[in-house]
Amino acid sequence: MTPEAVVRQYLDAMERRDLATAKSFLAPGFFMLFPGGKRFDSLEQLVESAKGRYRSARKTYERYEAAADAMYCYGTLYGELLDGTPYSGIRFIDRFTVKDGRLVDQMVWNDMAEVLGAKLRPL
Repeated sequence: MTPEAVVRQYLDAMERRDLATAKSFLAPGFFMLFPGGKRFDSLEQLVESAKGRYRSARKTYERYEAAADAMYCYGTLYGELLDGTPYSGIRFIDRFTVKDGRLVDQMVWNDMAEVLGAKLRPL
């Protein structure tokens, strides 16, 4: 499976909240680093943190780029805040390290805090 296919299938599983399938793409020691330096060492930690931030978060992918052992995804976020307010058009970049067909880490950059400001509590 190509690195892009691994990333696409992982992200699809995460969007469906199919954590069992998403975990099948992870290398031992996988971690995620989000804006503000917030680190998650499990998918369950990420999902739990999101419950207090928004009702839903989805991604529209604009492009994927490969570089050495990394895959980059570019696009925008859309969804609904806890109070029902919709949001959209928030830029993001996800960078994945892919080794031997498994995801080693995920680095996340986005403009959510700048766009939504006080409506969104920190992670």
